[in-house]
Amino acid sequence: MQNTSRASTPERILTLLTSTIGQVLISVLVPLLTFVVLWRGFLFLRDSNAPKSIIALVAIIWGVGGVGLLYLIANWIVEQLPDKWTARLQPFVFVGPAVAILIWYLALPAFRTFWISLWNRNGTAFVFLQNYLDVFRDRGMLESFRNNLLWMIVGTTFSVGFGLLIAVLADRSKFERIAKSIIFMPMAISFVGAGIIWKFIYENRPPGEAQIGLLNAVVTALGGQPQAWVSLVQPWNNLFLIVIVVWLQTGFAMVLFSAALKGIPAELLEASRVDGANEFQVFFRIMVPYIQGTIITVTTTIVIFTLKIFDVVMVMTGAQYGTEVIATQFYRQYFSNRNFGYGSAIAIILLIAVIPVMIYNLREFREKEAF
Repeated sequence: MQNTSRASTPERILTLLTSTIGQVLISVLVPLLTFVVLWRGFLFLRDSNAPKSIIALVAIIWGVGGVGLLYLIANWIVEQLPDKWTARLQPFVFVGPAVAILIWYLALPAFRTFWISLWNRNGTAFVFLQNYLDVFRDRGMLESFRNNLLWMIVGTTFSVGFGLLIAVLADRSKFERIAKSIIFMPMAISFVGAGIIWKFIYENRPPGEAQIGLLNAVVTALGGQPQAWVSLVQPWNNLFLIVIVVWLQTGFAMVLFSAALKGIPAELLEASRVDGANEFQVFFRIMVPYIQGTIITVTTTIVIFTLKIFDVVMVMTGAQYGTEVIATQFYRQYFSNRNFGYGSAIAIILLIAVIPVMIYNLREFREKEAF
């Protein structure tokens, strides 16, 4: 019996060692083979002269299937480990790629931009915080800060206000679905597309020519004089641009508010009316406090939109006529003037302006159920 036990012990060790080596080799070779296949697919998409339909089909299979294959293989590898390590590592298999993408495409570029902002326009001299001081001394930048503040206050207030008002009124209409669909429709349009549409609405032709702009056509039909609404009518031209974002974001706010309002218990509203509350009291004392979390979330989201506004201004005015905002200043300084240090400083300031709003938004999500 002892001899059999002694003889079987080396065999068990050899079997265990062979199995372990096999698992390690499979765990290494399978991911490598997967990456080779994905890399070959990338080379095919980049260099192939095949018909576009075939390239599109390969891109779909390669992109969706490749990502799914990576997840399956990573999950399989983790499941080969002891149960204790599987429980620890398995969440990172699914969260890890997203975190890696955020770090690679968001965190690292932000740190690199901050580092560039500490140098002069071509990166030959270290100037520390001089670019940031110059930002707050430049008259054009101060005008941009003013315009962004105007966008943030006026644009957010009217978008949230109209969205909430329409949500309340539409819920009482028998044409609720049609009304909401029409009001939400602008959300399907990009900011650039919306800018082009409104460019025709604000279009101004020289005297003697027919006015093709809707607004000027109405003004001239009423006996008034056509105006260059987004150029010469300063500083009101910023307000005419803000109208576009209000038109776009009202539908977004309306949908979220409508969903939140439908979550208010009907018994609560009915009890308040039985107690003698009129509709204004029901709205301000019951509805608004009940959906306060949603109001804060929608407001902070639209504030972030208005702080980062770029497309509408560039399409409508090219950031001229006193309509500069922080994002257009960054674009002009970094890409047009090639002043990399100064442009990077503007980008970091814009990032710093957005971060507190995002933190407040996330805190509200944690503390209360916003939707």
